[in-house]
Amino acid sequence: MKAKRINILNIQIDNIGMNEMLERLKVGGVVFTPNVDHLVKLQKDREFYRVYQEADYRVCDSQLIMYASRFLGQPIEEKISGSDLFPAFYQRHSKDENVKIFLLGGLKGVAEQARRNINAKVGRNMVVDTYSPPFGFENDPQECRKIINIINSSGATVLAVGVGAPKQEKWICQYRARLNSVKTFMAIGATIDFEAGNLERSPAWMSSVGLEWLYRLMKEPGRLWKRYLVEDLAFFVLILRQKLHLNSKRTFTRKENVFESR
Repeated sequence: MKAKRINILNIQIDNIGMNEMLERLKVGGVVFTPNVDHLVKLQKDREFYRVYQEADYRVCDSQLIMYASRFLGQPIEEKISGSDLFPAFYQRHSKDENVKIFLLGGLKGVAEQARRNINAKVGRNMVVDTYSPPFGFENDPQECRKIINIINSSGATVLAVGVGAPKQEKWICQYRARLNSVKTFMAIGATIDFEAGNLERSPAWMSSVGLEWLYRLMKEPGRLWKRYLVEDLAFFVLILRQKLHLNSKRTFTRKENVFESR
């Protein structure tokens, strides 16, 4: 049975709880976790929109999207951020020797520290290997072939990619067919840094009221100010337009590889 989906800015988001999500992932799948920044980028980036349609699951990563869904009269059941889903997943499968995770992302040494931390938590070598790709790796076919070979050689059944959106989602969809043993794909953003202890997550109360973005902005103002204070402001205008039925309906025609607005 398919999960119920709701439309937020022409993106179908699965209205599903954490427990059901984890249950569904027993058989694998591609999981994306849309947040405000994703939804804004998806309005302008045709390729990003296309690959988003290939995900098996798109679960809400933002309390602000939760608020928006209520405003639109179609409330989302639960926020499932990548940084919550990933640890819940590996804890659930801590005793399952068939679950082997590969971490792709982070600066040099960060993914390895995350690997050590996770394996210590679960008590086994669950994260079988990691790789921190160089800047611009996604545009280097030789580097991508190298990454594919490393992942395939590891025997991983789960690939967690944390290189930022839309890069991580596009890479998963471009190369997933060449990853022989991987059944579950997760685009998890900064989660590798959180697992390594390289970045601190916001306090729970800030996350619960939708202020996680403010905490991250205070921690990394030079990198994030433009995203949060300029680019993502369009989200609120777009939500109001959807409420007033002023947004055009954007669909993707796979055969023609184009957008259609109706």
